[in-house]
Amino acid sequence: MNRKIFSLAVVLICIIAPGCASLVSGAADDLSRAILNHDDPATVEAAAPAYLLMIDSLIGEEADDEELLRQGAALYAAYTGLFIEDGERAKRLSERAFLYGRQAICEYEDELCDVRRMPFAEFDEKLAALDDTDDLPYLMTLAQSWLVWIRTHSDDWNAIADLPRTEAILATVLRLDETFDGGNAHLYLGILKTLRPPALGGKPEDARAHFERAMEISGGHNLGAKVALAENYARLVFDRELHDRVLNDVLAADPRVRGLTLTNVVAQQRARTLQAAADDYF
Repeated sequence: MNRKIFSLAVVLICIIAPGCASLVSGAADDLSRAILNHDDPATVEAAAPAYLLMIDSLIGEEADDEELLRQGAALYAAYTGLFIEDGERAKRLSERAFLYGRQAICEYEDELCDVRRMPFAEFDEKLAALDDTDDLPYLMTLAQSWLVWIRTHSDDWNAIADLPRTEAILATVLRLDETFDGGNAHLYLGILKTLRPPALGGKPEDARAHFERAMEISGGHNLGAKVALAENYARLVFDRELHDRVLNDVLAADPRVRGLTLTNVVAQQRARTLQAAADDYF
């Protein structure tokens, strides 16, 4: 039987058979890989809600399973970040992503159960004590889901105040292994450092270094890092030459790279939008 069909069959059986969460991790990983390697975002967008409901049902049966919770947070964060533009819906979905992300790291490391409320100095101290690369998936998923939640709640200053905590998590990921998840911690840190203009404390040159390091780690295959360099750095410092050169490179690239195909196709869509608006911007 085809491996993907077998994985889907396992998932369907588990939805109606309580207590089989231990069989699910491999199936969910297969589904995640299939999503990341798909080259049609519209197909993924249409199919994703079924996967989200599936993971909800499994978490309902195994609410203390840290890996299921982590996968749920990752799927909800990715779906919300890539596809949801309606503000209220994005808020609801990001809240579930962030909830699962917090629950996952709490089940994995109980000293991090109160990541939002503990004093920042204590939070930073607990992160500094982490020294195991096994922590990386939980830290990265927490950061991703938290950032998506902050973005969808950007009208709330209490949410914006959480940004230093996400930056501290990403810095911890870099300390443990900067190449984890293809160097995406560099990508997210670069974006964080360009949220404000230089006059208000932004650090565009630090951001550029992060974007370029993410590109280097991926061997130049992560087109999202290149688009971020153009949109978040080149536009911020009004470097039209860099902006256009990077976007042209993105549009000329083959997006089909294992583990990056979906995000690369989305990056190319964004590159076309930025390119079309460049004359007005600059």
